[in-house]
Amino acid sequence: MSLALPPAALGPAFVCAHASSPRWQDAVETCARTISSAQIDANLGFVYVTDRFAGDLGQIAEALRAASGVAHWVGTVGIGVCATVTEYLDQPAIVALAGAFPEDGFRLLANVDDPAALPEGLFTCGAHDANLAVLHADPANRQLLELIRGVSQRVSSGFVIGGLSSSRGLTTQVADTVSEGGVSGVLFGENVRVLTRLSQGCTPIGPRRRVTECHRNVIMKLDDKPALEAFDADVGERLASDYRRAAGQIFAAVMIRGSDSGDYLVRNLVGIDPQQQWLAVGEWIEPGTEIMFCRRDAKSAREDLARVLQSARATIDGPPRGGLYFSCLGRGEGLFGGDSAELKLIAEHLGEFPLVGFFGNGEISHDRLYGYTGVLLLFL
Repeated sequence: MSLALPPAALGPAFVCAHASSPRWQDAVETCARTISSAQIDANLGFVYVTDRFAGDLGQIAEALRAASGVAHWVGTVGIGVCATVTEYLDQPAIVALAGAFPEDGFRLLANVDDPAALPEGLFTCGAHDANLAVLHADPANRQLLELIRGVSQRVSSGFVIGGLSSSRGLTTQVADTVSEGGVSGVLFGENVRVLTRLSQGCTPIGPRRRVTECHRNVIMKLDDKPALEAFDADVGERLASDYRRAAGQIFAAVMIRGSDSGDYLVRNLVGIDPQQQWLAVGEWIEPGTEIMFCRRDAKSAREDLARVLQSARATIDGPPRGGLYFSCLGRGEGLFGGDSAELKLIAEHLGEFPLVGFFGNGEISHDRLYGYTGVLLLFL
């Protein structure tokens, strides 16, 4: 699933800054100096901090505003953050992206923690309808999916992208003011040209199968046969003989009904009952749902991300001017390897450009929540 806007006038200029330091004040000073020296008259910034600085996010945003001159800041916290070709994991760090947008091209979305609080009709940015929302979300909100879908219904494209905050403590967000508990971020108008891409990081290993008997998240039958019989046939003898190993490599891809692109949600296998021949997955399932089994490992993740990046490169007519990247905590170093390999793969296909993001507890694309994915937004 992706969103692209038609060619338009040259988009905004961007600058990326990042720093690691035990003191957030020192990291802010480094970032602000980089942003100020670019002299692009930026008016909107994205800031992501590792959870060592979760309690300081409000002060960090205020300090960046004062030191860099960028008036508006949005962002959140992640156990890991990233900038262009650098990943910061388990260390105190700040990454920031500042851009010079049309004044009527964006609008901040303050924290919303209840779908009933969303306004009627479409959001607007000046005289333009809001076309896209970038959201940062609190994973603890029980109405999170309803909030995401509510925002999606209020932007003209129906497209929302973003990530769920990750932290061993506070899950703070900022949209000029600091908040917790809901969703916040920024809306972009139709006069800001963007392109989005989603990488699932998995490779299907079997055919689509229809759920013919289930209860909640337990699948009893696939194609009118015991669910585990179908699983064994698809994953092969080696994994079928070692379910513990299979549970770490094989996932259920739940097909999205009505999708014209074969889109699916990847969910964990959370239980296998060899006696009953049942499977349990991390999603409530309805009879008639189609699923596939898929493999997730370093090779399939790299191949899928490379395919997505090649598609993006073929679509755009030049290097991106800036970008955001929301990846899963289950990806990054643990899946792609060390030395910032996931970010370097992006640069390999699209070149080095101002890019920031974070590793979250889940990802948002279109109007859905994903896991184990990489969500890319390019400003063109």
